[in-house]
Amino acid sequence: MSKLPAILSRLDADLDASLARLSTWLEIPSISTDSAYAGDSRRAADWLRADLQSLGFEASLRETPGHPVVFGHRPKPGAPHVLFYGHYDVQPVDPLNLWESDPFKPVIREIEPGRKIIVARGACDDKGQVMTFVEAMRATLAETGDLPIGITVIVEGEEESGSVNLPAFVKANAAELKADLALVCDTGMWDRQTPAITASLRGMVYQEVTITCADRDLHSGLFGGAAGNPIHVLARIIAELKDAEGRITIPGFYDGVEEPSAQQKLDWAELGLTETEFLGQIGLKASVGEKGRMLIEQIQSRPTCDVNGIWGGYTGEGTKTVIAAKAHAKISFRLVGEQDPEKIAAAFQAFVRERLPADATAEFIAHGASPAIAVPPELPALLKAQAALSEEWGRKAVSIGSGGSVPVVGDFKRLLGMDTLLVGFGLDDDRLHSPNEKYDLSSFHKGQRSWARILQALAS
Repeated sequence: MSKLPAILSRLDADLDASLARLSTWLEIPSISTDSAYAGDSRRAADWLRADLQSLGFEASLRETPGHPVVFGHRPKPGAPHVLFYGHYDVQPVDPLNLWESDPFKPVIREIEPGRKIIVARGACDDKGQVMTFVEAMRATLAETGDLPIGITVIVEGEEESGSVNLPAFVKANAAELKADLALVCDTGMWDRQTPAITASLRGMVYQEVTITCADRDLHSGLFGGAAGNPIHVLARIIAELKDAEGRITIPGFYDGVEEPSAQQKLDWAELGLTETEFLGQIGLKASVGEKGRMLIEQIQSRPTCDVNGIWGGYTGEGTKTVIAAKAHAKISFRLVGEQDPEKIAAAFQAFVRERLPADATAEFIAHGASPAIAVPPELPALLKAQAALSEEWGRKAVSIGSGGSVPVVGDFKRLLGMDTLLVGFGLDDDRLHSPNEKYDLSSFHKGQRSWARILQALAS
């Protein structure tokens, strides 16, 4: 007979105690990017290490050139084995004067009838999310004496400062970290009532281009009309990157871009995301994405091209009549499917060079390139997790894509050959990286219950 009902009942009864444990962890100011908090970061790591040890994990702190990684291992021979990832570091709290309470003294507030939140730095990103998984394991162990699957836990302390040491850590410890599947709890729900699994992450190519014409800035009265202007050149090239239909015009750019299945499109259409809902919150009205594509496709399953910065010539106060010698732009491409980052970078550079007039040259700086990551829609673990989430929330769990990147997922795929399920319970209004960060108590509570269900489902 399944012991899941007893596990869920224990999670319900133990909610206040689990909030107290989370609050204790949140009180530790583990700001990774500021060396003044290095000791606090280690305290936060050691707090989690001790908690995992109390759950029967072989737990330790693994040193890196930066902050340590919390490592926990609890095998179960003959059962599936998963690797759970999270992070214990948090963002700086500046500007402090905008916080309504001390960012490291967690408080519970009711923001509307029946909706309570916990406010603190790290409440959602990512301590609260990590503890949903830990509490699910705690309740399962209390009711059954064991976990249904083998679990390895790594929780790093540098995600908010770039995870600079994590790839080397994963590579060096690959034998210990290898599992059947990776789980990450650092993402969000579709809305407050609809759970989601992030099944794809767009990749990225980031290029900086400098166009040079003359060998110095020129007096526009003397040379204007004859000398090449690199700002004009760059602006024209950028304008040609997209056509009137919103498609990117670089030859071969769409090679490897796959169409979502008919069922996936139907599921997305049922979510009913509108321009008013999505763009209205940022003061916009109309999408500029590809014509004929749903808004949700434009932001998660289609590739993009965006100018992230452009500069050149005189930009100070007042006037200076010059023709600049150089013009610069930073341009990023979000990739999907099987798009090849190296080919995209090369095609972009060729696109620019082919449009250079006489006397103009182009130089490029690469600022990173990574492929898209996607979980196969038929992956049994994905289907099991979706069913478990749907059962808990009473609403069909959606499989969505993310326009952003989670580098560790690429590391797990590249270095360990593992797929990753990103299951999170954050909400759009959780104020991540901002003052008054919060986590809904419903997210924390039902997140625990969701993980308890998922652990049982993955064992079946």
